[in-house]
Amino acid sequence: MAHPSLQTRCCAVILAGGRNTRMAGRNKAFLKVGGRTILERMIAILTPLLGRPLLVTRQPELYAPYPVRVVEDIHPARSSLTGIHAGLVHTATEYAFVVPCDAPFLRPTLVEALLAEITPAVDVVVPWVNGFYEPLCAIYAKRCLPAIEARLRRGAFKITGFYDQVRVKTVSAEKLQSADGRMASFFNVNTPDALEASRDLLEED
Repeated sequence: MAHPSLQTRCCAVILAGGRNTRMAGRNKAFLKVGGRTILERMIAILTPLLGRPLLVTRQPELYAPYPVRVVEDIHPARSSLTGIHAGLVHTATEYAFVVPCDAPFLRPTLVEALLAEITPAVDVVVPWVNGFYEPLCAIYAKRCLPAIEARLRRGAFKITGFYDQVRVKTVSAEKLQSADGRMASFFNVNTPDALEASRDLLEED
């Protein structure tokens, strides 16, 4: 379990603002894996580590029953980058651990491994897996806000597009495998096929 002092430095931010088009409009946060919604599974993992999560959405009324702090996007466009932006604006902490609402197998050990990489000299802590960033299972400092806002003003929504303006620390897959051997933390239930595959992963869990 993360040290309690981390809860004053870093907040968990769950992004739940997508259109769910690949799930035929079904809200991914409320899909059930192992008898619980994905959101319930994620809250159970994140809360002991980082306190009550902050959830970014365009439909706040849907999440009233859940033990999360609900906030809305600030920028009118809808994208993961606007969600990160809203999370950083609304959190009172210096850092935000950002994750999507469709990651049922997020491992607390992997979250802890990323939190351990936070230093004053780093603005972004991001996994590097199979030759790609995993920007939606990453840590962002509030210091990133000016660079993000500059991108949003230009209508540029690629998350990694602002990385060259800040100090980024990548964490290799090899290092993270000691915390999550199957790298299941990066499995997203964003299609019907992925939902079906999640049942197989659950059996191996």
